[in-house]
Amino acid sequence: MNKKSLFYLAKRDALPWHKTWLIRGVAIVLALIFCSLITMLLTGLNPVQVFSTIFYGAFGTARKTWVTAQNLAILLGISLAITPAFKMRFWNIGAEGQVLIGCLACAACMITLEGKVSSGLMVVISLAASLLAGAVWGFLPAFFKANWETNETLFTLMMNYIAIQIVSYFVYIWSVPAGSGKIGVINGVTEAGWLPTLGNQKYMLNIIVVALLTAGVYVYLKYSKHGYEISVVGESVNTAKYIGINVRKVIIRTMLLSGALCGIAGLLLVAGTDHTLTRDTAAGRGFTAIMVSWLAKFNPLYMILTSFLIVFLQKGAIEISTVFGLNDSFSDIITGIIIFFIIGSEFFINYTVKFRQSKKEAAK
Repeated sequence: MNKKSLFYLAKRDALPWHKTWLIRGVAIVLALIFCSLITMLLTGLNPVQVFSTIFYGAFGTARKTWVTAQNLAILLGISLAITPAFKMRFWNIGAEGQVLIGCLACAACMITLEGKVSSGLMVVISLAASLLAGAVWGFLPAFFKANWETNETLFTLMMNYIAIQIVSYFVYIWSVPAGSGKIGVINGVTEAGWLPTLGNQKYMLNIIVVALLTAGVYVYLKYSKHGYEISVVGESVNTAKYIGINVRKVIIRTMLLSGALCGIAGLLLVAGTDHTLTRDTAAGRGFTAIMVSWLAKFNPLYMILTSFLIVFLQKGAIEISTVFGLNDSFSDIITGIIIFFIIGSEFFINYTVKFRQSKKEAAK
């Protein structure tokens, strides 16, 4: 006898945006409840106190708030960079390397041009260099994909490691003192090449730049001809070719844009925030950005929310470790559980559970 299961999974029609965010909100609430139970079982701590500490870690002081906003801006900027490629179904896993190359180009300008040009001109040159470096790092995998159908996931992933080693080499060459393996603060005395401070807040310019990029990428993807071509190529390469879109050109152009935007993020990190360079300057944001972009369904406006959530959890997790003397593993557990619930909620957004009808019910 062939017995059928009592229920089955069916693909949902596209849900309205408010219902999708309602499902995600419910997932976050369930995640917090689950984290409360885990917290009590493993540490005996009051979960309300733990969650209040998470909030304090992100917004407890004016400085913490600005640092959270800065981290949000950088993560959002990198997420914006990879979104055009992802919307085209070009799986750019190389944002980490593209950002690092942008960081390297900016640092090179700041180190080699100090005392030779004005600080303002140095910023302009650094911007051009970072844009070009990131664009080149994005162009290479796109060129091979467009011409020889190489696997862009592996190509971009391997280029991350090449970028890390190149940065490591130059960090050693420029290290102060020689051989220490650390550059230290670049132009710490003259502040040559540093991005200007706005409103007595050194992070303000970074936030404004990323806000403008968010609006620009949103308009580009939704209302421009290039954005339309990206969507068509992402839906079906054959359809794109049939209606006369030059797929090869779209792939290369889009990855040039993604790489250039990553280069801008590199500039913001070196010239606007850290004022130094290490192999860890990108700090894994290139990989985190993938999750941010995917959870937001490649919508730049929704990415503001997903970026905020990730940064909020990260800052709160660090505060938990500091206040309660717990190791980083526990804070990572809480962050991981919440992110797992959020990612899991995507299943219920895309699928629904339906019960099979009996033959009698179907006949009615």
